[in-house]
Amino acid sequence: MSMLSTRGAAAVSESMAILRGLAPDGGLYVPKDFPHFSMEEIAALGALDYQARALAILQKFLPDFTADELKNAIAGAYGTGFDDADIAPVCPVGDWAHALELWHGPTLAFKDMALQIMPHLLSGALEKTGVKGDAFILTATSGDTGKAALDGYHDVPRVRIMVFYPVYGVSRVQKLQMSTQEGENVMVCPVKGNFDDTQTGVKRIFTDPEANKYLAERGYFFSSANSINWGRLVPQIVYYF
Repeated sequence: MSMLSTRGAAAVSESMAILRGLAPDGGLYVPKDFPHFSMEEIAALGALDYQARALAILQKFLPDFTADELKNAIAGAYGTGFDDADIAPVCPVGDWAHALELWHGPTLAFKDMALQIMPHLLSGALEKTGVKGDAFILTATSGDTGKAALDGYHDVPRVRIMVFYPVYGVSRVQKLQMSTQEGENVMVCPVKGNFDDTQTGVKRIFTDPEANKYLAERGYFFSSANSINWGRLVPQIVYYF
C-alpha cells in the first residue's frame, strides 16, 4: 500500500510513513487506496476474538508487514496489560443499548488501544526500512496520550520519547502518571500555555531544518506518537469494526 502526503510529497511505504510520522512537506500520510471490506467479511469478523480480528484488519491496512510480524505485534500489545480478556468488551447499557469499553488497558485510557501496539509496529518498521539511527519521538498531550505513549514506549530499543504537556492543562493524576513513568528512554516536559500552544510547538520542531540536522548529527530522526502517525491511526480503526 502506498502512502501519500496530503501536501503532495512522494509516496512511501507504510513502514516509512510510521517511522516519519509527518511527511517531509508537513503533510499527513494517507493511503493512496483504502482497503475494502465486504459485508460477508465484516460479518465473519464478529465470530473472532479481538486479537484475531485485529490481525484480519491490520493485514489489509499494513500489507508491508507479514502475518507473523503482525501476530507478534498484536500478542505483545494485547496479550498482557488489559484487565478484560475481550480487550474492548461491548457491554449492555440498560435494555436497549450497548457501550464499547475502551478503558481496560494499563493506563485506563482509550489511547492504550493504539499505543500498546504502536511501539511494536515502529520497531518492525525500523528493521524493514533499514533506516540508520534511532527514533526520537515527540508527542504533545492534553493528558491521556502522554501517559499511554510513555507506558507503551518505555525501554523500547532504538527509541527515545519526549512528551510535552500544558502545565496547567492536565489533571494532577495525569501529571503524576507521566512524571513517575519508569524507563531509561522517557522524558516529560511541561509547557507554559494551553494544548494548542503545546501541539503547535511540537509541529514546529518537526519541520525545523536546524532541529532535524542537529538530531541527525547525533544519530536520531524525529517521529511522532500522536494521531498524525499512521501507526497510531490504524490500530484505532480496529475497534470500530
